[in-house]
Amino acid sequence: MKIGLSNYTWPWAIGVKTYSPKKYVDLLNLTVKAKKYNVPVLQILDIHNLETSTDRQLNEIYSVTRKNCMTLEIGTRGIEPGQLLKYLEIAKKLNAKFIRSTTSGKLDHEAVSKIKEILPNFKKENICIAFENHDKTSTRELACFLDKIGDPTVGVCLDTVNSFAALESPEVVVRTLAPYTLSVHIKDFDIERIKNMLGFSIIGKPAGEGRLNVEWVIDYLKEKKRNDISVIVELWTPFTNTLEETIKLEKEWTRRSLNYLRTIIN
Repeated sequence: MKIGLSNYTWPWAIGVKTYSPKKYVDLLNLTVKAKKYNVPVLQILDIHNLETSTDRQLNEIYSVTRKNCMTLEIGTRGIEPGQLLKYLEIAKKLNAKFIRSTTSGKLDHEAVSKIKEILPNFKKENICIAFENHDKTSTRELACFLDKIGDPTVGVCLDTVNSFAALESPEVVVRTLAPYTLSVHIKDFDIERIKNMLGFSIIGKPAGEGRLNVEWVIDYLKEKKRNDISVIVELWTPFTNTLEETIKLEKEWTRRSLNYLRTIIN
């Protein structure tokens, strides 16, 4: 297993809708930022600039990661063949062997056919597609979709918290999707009563400091022979007074999360 980071490790520093940091983190700066933490993997997900980057810009990004012995994994959204093939070309230029995507709509025969249509292109380049679980699709539906495709080139990017909104616990998610997992997002959390006591909030925590049984997740994935996957830190860092303070906290949570994961994986 290889520990990695993502732009979703630092969402506040990258930019969260109405909150724009004073210093913009572009793709090249993102790779430079990641190398400071001495991790072997960086995931770049859902960043439109990746699609519009020139070959020269992509080569600069690849050069930085190669120089620092860091592997790139990239990501988009959807199952449309055109979009996935566009990212296949980007992956080839970055020497990335992993493309994360998400599903949308019904995972019916048409959806299966769309993936099977382009699957030979990915197999030829030895590049996999990993669909991330989320609240729009149950883990059972996602597993069934992958069974119908029936090829190890297509699997899962397992997120430990996303499926809460589909009323599925991390344990259900891991047990259902572990056999298909190509990457895991370790996103720790806590559950707190809101101030008026009429409901709960799910809030982020550094890895190993929340309610997620991270050691069990890692052990179970190993038990299912998922030893070569990337383990990516994602954070739901809460806003803290100012954007600058929040970005500083985000940085601290990254350090603590990495220190913890290194003790249980390495």
